Amino acid sequence: MTQPTPSRFPVPPVDSLPEDIRSRLLTVQEKSGFIPNVFLTLAFRPDEFRAFFAYHDALMDKDGGLTKAEREMIVVATSSANQCQYCVIAHGAILRIRAKNPLIADQIASNYRKADITPRQRAMLDFAMKVSQEAHLVSDADFAELSVLGFSYDDVWDIAAISAFFALSNRIANVAAMRPNDEFYLMGRLPKA
Repeated sequence: MTQPTPSRFPVPPVDSLPEDIRSRLLTVQEKSGFIPNVFLTLAFRPDEFRAFFAYHDALMDKDGGLTKAEREMIVVATSSANQCQYCVIAHGAILRIRAKNPLIADQIASNYRKADITPRQRAMLDFAMKVSQEAHLVSDADFAELSVLGFSYDDVWDIAAISAFFALSNRIANVAAMRPNDEFYLMGRLPKA
């Protein structure tokens, strides 16, 4: 049996990549034990790799009114609606780790409305899904509802930006037939040895 490829697109050898990209891949590999296929796939286009991860990091790694787990909830819910296997599996693993909950990613991916989340998080995901699927219908009423629940303008921007950014990511991953790394499937499900 042949090893499945990470993507439909050519994956350049790590040692042939520009130094900044190679360094990032090796740092991720050292931290997680493997290189996620999204890094290998996007390395095909170095300038876009840099732009993609700059915006990704600006949205996902910052402090603010949304926790890092809530940011991952947005990714998992909207990626499920966009039928992006890669992002559901990869970000589901990150969500399980950040939420310290082995069940939450599966609940959100299958039906976030029935997941064990707070009413505030449900409203956050309702808005994220609206941005993902029907952004043209977003109105002042959505902002008012989110404000009542304690979301600031910055929080609303973050919810919308994460949803929109991952809509792009979901589409590229689907076109590329990006394969989730096997390692993602067990991450955050079992206690560390």
